[in-house]
This record gives sequence, structure tokens and C-alpha cells, in this order.
Amino acid sequence: MGESSNSSASYIHMVQHLIEKCLIFHMSKEECMEALSKHANIKPVITSTVWNELEKENKKFFEDYAKAKSKEDRMSEEETSQMIQKMISDSSKGAANN
Repeated sequence: MGESSNSSASYIHMVQHLIEKCLIFHMSKEECMEALSKHANIKPVITSTVWNELEKENKKFFEDYAKAKSKEDRMSEEETSQMIQKMISDSSKGAANN
């Protein structure tokens, strides 16, 4: 039984990783859902669910992301990448503390 929960966890992790790539390219949630559906064969409902979870855990990041997206001077790819790296290290630290 343990096998299936483990593979679903790694599947979710892969979806998170793909969403992070979408963020680097400044995609909206809808664009991301569409892109992953088309290129990675991931159901939009799954992308949406994982995105919502990330958003819950990283409110500040997504608020900044939305602001940067709405302005013309969007964050550079490098800045976005750094923010995502920080977000990943923060969330893995958080997981270790629980």
C-alpha cells in the first residue's frame, strides 16, 4: 500500500517543479494549467490543486508575483528564480520542522 502513496507524493512533487518553471516564465495559473496539460499530460484540475496549495503556503510570494505580473516591469527571470529557490528551501525547512 505504501508504494502508491509514495508515487503520488513524487508525482505531486513533479507537478510543483513544473509549476515553478511556469512561474519563472511569468505564466498565469490558467496558462500554466494549459501548458502542463498540453506538454506534460497533467490534468488541469491537478495543476490547479497543487498551485492552490503552493499559494496557501507562500502567500507573500504569490502576492509579489501577481503584482510583478500586473506591472510592466516584471521581475527578471533571475529574480523569479531566486524567489522560487528561497521558497523551496523555506518550505523544505518547514517540512522538516513539522
